[in-house]
Amino acid sequence: MLAALLVCILTIAAMILCILFFPKLKLGKTEVSTYWLVTVIGAGILLAFGLVDGREVLGALTADTAVNPLKILVLFLSMTVLSVFLDELGFFRVLAGKALKYAHGGQKKLFFALYALVAVLTVFTSNDIIILSFTPFILYFSKHANIDPMPYLAAEFVAANTWSMALIIGNPTNIYLAEGYGLDFFTYLRLSAFPTVLAGMVALSALYFVYRKKLSMPISGGAEEEHVANKPLLAVGLVHLVVCTVLLAVGSYLGLEMWIVALAAVGSLAVCALTVSLFERHKPKELLDCVRRAPYALIPFVLSMFVMIVALEEQGVTEIIAEALEQAPPVWTYGAASFVSANIINNIPMSVLFSAVLGTSAGLPALLATVIGSNIGAFLTPIGALAGIMWSSMLSREGVRFGYGSFLKMGVTVALPTLLAALGALALEFL
Repeated sequence: MLAALLVCILTIAAMILCILFFPKLKLGKTEVSTYWLVTVIGAGILLAFGLVDGREVLGALTADTAVNPLKILVLFLSMTVLSVFLDELGFFRVLAGKALKYAHGGQKKLFFALYALVAVLTVFTSNDIIILSFTPFILYFSKHANIDPMPYLAAEFVAANTWSMALIIGNPTNIYLAEGYGLDFFTYLRLSAFPTVLAGMVALSALYFVYRKKLSMPISGGAEEEHVANKPLLAVGLVHLVVCTVLLAVGSYLGLEMWIVALAAVGSLAVCALTVSLFERHKPKELLDCVRRAPYALIPFVLSMFVMIVALEEQGVTEIIAEALEQAPPVWTYGAASFVSANIINNIPMSVLFSAVLGTSAGLPALLATVIGSNIGAFLTPIGALAGIMWSSMLSREGVRFGYGSFLKMGVTVALPTLLAALGALALEFL
């Protein structure tokens, strides 16, 4: 037990150090993220030295269960492709441009409009995609309008990681935890709606309090209005996203697994996009760019963390954690523990670990509290989520200074009251 636990601890510590100090490794002309390389090495050590039963790992990867990580990856990557396709067509930039035009030179109006737009889009797409799509646009219009981008960058990041709690598909952590518990789409939505709305309102209020002085300054310029060049392809993308979301909602009643629905939607999208491209006699650029932009690093990262969790399960570590968390009301113990753990080991491996912990004896309140912690924990520190790592990297490349200390300051003033509001709302639902 000690050897396996030591390897897992050292791997996680090395991952955190890499995220903070060596996020990228240059291999020739290619840059590779180091966080997943470290976890792959750790998982490899566990398997090579027999610290985890390889047959157990293989059995878990081939098992026909909802918690199978391969199914979760297919679901998340498929939903990512549907969202990236719209982004490649310029759909999100057009909406952001309309929000800027709506503001009419007032930063406060723009701030609230942007927050609302990101919140709505996140509910129906994915927090990671919205952050990756909107961040460059915010940096662009802030530069041309001669305003500080931080109020809008913070609003975007916080809104995306708060309203992602609303639907199962909003965050890969939601998918993993809810699927592992066997929670259907509508039951999840019914229980997550009130905590999400209350958390979203508290987060917005906290953000406005933090940036109210900067938002009182006028806007002196603006960004050029964006247009979607290929409207037939936009229609194809929107129809597939809407139909896929509806089928995900009713799939459990039709006996359809979510990963199959999402994969079928991507297959249909590919066929339709290729047909439109052939008809219009041009290369399927948007479709090819979707393939290029898919977050493939998530695959080795999730699978290697899964190996480590299997090792911890074999040694009884998950049962020890479960016993400790059941000493008090689960909404608060699981919510606080998942929130803190996400900022120690990142929210995806935290969800893999807590899925195993929840499988021991925890109930529905503990599950939903863990979902809340995995989402809101994303904006306490940059380590909390992959989105935070990517977001910080994007800001650094554009010369926007927002280090670990600034991130933590925003997290303490915004994330903590948001977490308390969400968990309080959840606790009321189970009185």
